[in-house]
Amino acid sequence: MTYKTEPTHAHGTPVKTGILLVNLGTPDAPTPSSVRTYLKEFLGDPRVVEIPKAIWWLILNGIILNTRPKKSAAKYATVWMKEGSPLRVHTEKQTSLLQGFLSQRTKAPYVVDYAMRYGNPSIPSVMRKLKEQNCQRILVVPMYPQYAASSTATVFDIVFAELQKMRNTPALRTIKNFHNHPGYIKAMANNINEYWMKNGRPEKLLMSFHGLPQFSLDKGDPYHCECHKTARLLAQELGLQPEQYALSFQSRFGKAEWLKPYTTATLQELGKQKTKRVDVVCPGFVADCLETLEEIAMEGKEDFQHAGGGEYHYIPCLNERDDWMHALTDLVMDNLQGWLIEPDKAELEQGRLRALAMGAKK
Repeated sequence: MTYKTEPTHAHGTPVKTGILLVNLGTPDAPTPSSVRTYLKEFLGDPRVVEIPKAIWWLILNGIILNTRPKKSAAKYATVWMKEGSPLRVHTEKQTSLLQGFLSQRTKAPYVVDYAMRYGNPSIPSVMRKLKEQNCQRILVVPMYPQYAASSTATVFDIVFAELQKMRNTPALRTIKNFHNHPGYIKAMANNINEYWMKNGRPEKLLMSFHGLPQFSLDKGDPYHCECHKTARLLAQELGLQPEQYALSFQSRFGKAEWLKPYTTATLQELGKQKTKRVDVVCPGFVADCLETLEEIAMEGKEDFQHAGGGEYHYIPCLNERDDWMHALTDLVMDNLQGWLIEPDKAELEQGRLRALAMGAKK
């Protein structure tokens, strides 16, 4: 094993704690070439697609990467912001806000940064940045409320793989999930209630989560159960009766059976029932992205109204809401206990002098 070169260390520098937010990822631009690069990395992850490697390589490189990038790029173009990809823009803002919120809670030295599991900035590059800032403790925060092997675990895969390349590894903590965190549930309920105060209430609230193959549940992935728990807690916080809301799963890919009920089929059925108004919220996302802004907000509306439904409202994700940022701060603080240590300047100076006396470089 050849280890990566360690950053230059200056004796007497305070040890910092790094907080690394990680989201799924995004192409660098809404172009076929950028989307192709992104999809190759994303769909090439064996945790994301559990098909025998040789067979999937042929399908991915022979068909998908030659047909899907152009279509996906056109979809990205419909939601792209002037600052860039919605997911990246919101994640950057959440990172900046968390930095400020933490400053009100601790005087210990820390650094907040973000990375994307697929695309840029990459997890290895940001971990390197944190080490260069003398972060000898790192808390990894996957921004997925519900744990899944194909999302949360693959973040841990790349983080642990990067540690294997380091000679001087930082202490590491990870957050597995926060699907039932009181602050997260409360922020979502507040978000929905505020939307209803401005726009009226629907006949049905549909909570749509990202879908996974059915075999993920059969093999022991807790994602399905955590989605249902989130939905139940959110409905309780909103004071909804069972007939006032429904849960579904979106983004089915391929011909295999996925977690049911499917969002598309649910919206079509509600449309056939002449439902006067449906509101859709995506509790599995804390930042709006292609999947929420295009698939749910646009395609979902078409599915529902084409089938005979009435009004269709998509309720945005938490994004930079103040109550959500307070909840995220609470979540991070809970997982940093014992790590947020204010430096003793006198002790640091003594340590620097001892190191110099022993021959260390300045």
